[in-house]
Amino acid sequence: MTETDFDPQALRTLLANLVGPDDGRFALTRIAGGQSNPTYFLDYGDRNLVLRKQPNGPILKGAHAVDREYRVLSALAPTDVPVPKPVLFHDDARAIGTPFYLMERVEGRIFTDTSLSDLPRDRRHGIWMTVADTLAAMHRLRPDEVGLSDYGRPGSYFERQIRRWDGQYRASPSGPLPEIEEVHAWLVEQMPPDDGLVSLCHGDFRLGNLVFHPDEDRVVAILDWELSTLGHPLADLGFCAMPWHSTPHEYGGLLGKDLTALGLPTEGEFVGRYMTSAPFDAPLLPFHKAFALYRFAVIFVGIADRAKAGTAAGDKAEGLGPLALAFARRAREVALDLPHAL
Repeated sequence: MTETDFDPQALRTLLANLVGPDDGRFALTRIAGGQSNPTYFLDYGDRNLVLRKQPNGPILKGAHAVDREYRVLSALAPTDVPVPKPVLFHDDARAIGTPFYLMERVEGRIFTDTSLSDLPRDRRHGIWMTVADTLAAMHRLRPDEVGLSDYGRPGSYFERQIRRWDGQYRASPSGPLPEIEEVHAWLVEQMPPDDGLVSLCHGDFRLGNLVFHPDEDRVVAILDWELSTLGHPLADLGFCAMPWHSTPHEYGGLLGKDLTALGLPTEGEFVGRYMTSAPFDAPLLPFHKAFALYRFAVIFVGIADRAKAGTAAGDKAEGLGPLALAFARRAREVALDLPHAL
């Protein structure tokens, strides 16, 4: 049994009452790598499951919304958008200290290295094109057709998001970062007019949150829906394009690598593939990419705060604090059309 941030026996007792006995098969394994909601593999009876819960300790209002994750999984399970099958949501924190949910485990491959170095060179370009296709397919889904018409407020998405992330940044006990504040001011000034585009937005759509088929180059599950909402599709696309604007030392980016030699697409090729099947023809602007980098900077501020408080979900959270400044600087480069510093 792996080390947990709750009493495993309390979970076992609860599940025996909710889903039946485990017939002697009960095992928990903490999944490393995530920095937000603690996640575990759960072997229970004849089922292979995944448990996701809120972190212990104080959390910001609206953060770590496992109830929203479970809702969107339930809505998408019958569709062609690949997600793990939801099993159970439990909102009573008395059992294991926080709300949690269970979903079925999806077997497959997860690539955390954006350069796909474990794959043959001739397979890498295709994987990234599949990422673009999957994102476009998700954005083609109409939220009102799957019961998600009230999953967020349509319209004024970037205005509300910038206000939200600025609020989270200013609620941080850490000192101010001038680079974040400069980019925030630029985003407010350069915000494009609302064009009316609304889609289901994942909020953290990146290579490491996709499960690929064990043998085929197709996505079988999109993971980590914590930040999902109704929003603007170019927010997801801008976020997914971040590897081309960050170095390998900055959360595993591609900046500075020889893309041609590695068999990897350029940002233009990736975005172009997405646009071939996207349900709109609006262009990806520097604003969308700068917003994505700015938002990631604020997220890293929160990770650093939780590391200081001892409540971070990931075991490497303490070393991620400097990435807040790094991504704020990358956002500034994109915003002001400056050369990327390597």
